[in-house]
Amino acid sequence: MVLTVAELTKILQRTKVFERVLNKIKVLSLENGTCTAELKVEEEHSNILGGLHGGLSATLVDTLSTYALLSHKHGQVPNVSVNINMEYIKGAKIGDEIQIFANTVRVGKTLAFLEVSIKDKATGKILVKGSHTKYMMHPK
Repeated sequence: MVLTVAELTKILQRTKVFERVLNKIKVLSLENGTCTAELKVEEEHSNILGGLHGGLSATLVDTLSTYALLSHKHGQVPNVSVNINMEYIKGAKIGDEIQIFANTVRVGKTLAFLEVSIKDKATGKILVKGSHTKYMMHPK
């Protein structure tokens, strides 16, 4: 069964585990191996310089690509991260709104390949690019 936007939103708002850092994210779409979301950068998302924290960017790449994978027709199996690669291109500051676009590039027998771009909502400029490889734990 594919996870819906409403179900994912409830999970993020109620969770007590690490993903609670994403409780203010607004998931806009979740379908066919893609996930699109928005977030207003607030103080809790920032580093000491008042910019979007790189660790939060990495968390966005990790989790939103995983959500995209779960919405893929072949992504409905337990999976774990094998590799995450980040490219920090431009910063965002407190008050900026960002958009996150996650896409499932390919799902194979044992690996899934995903990509994410984080953009400034006002300008459309790319802030962060990430790629994520996951190991698919098919039942034996």
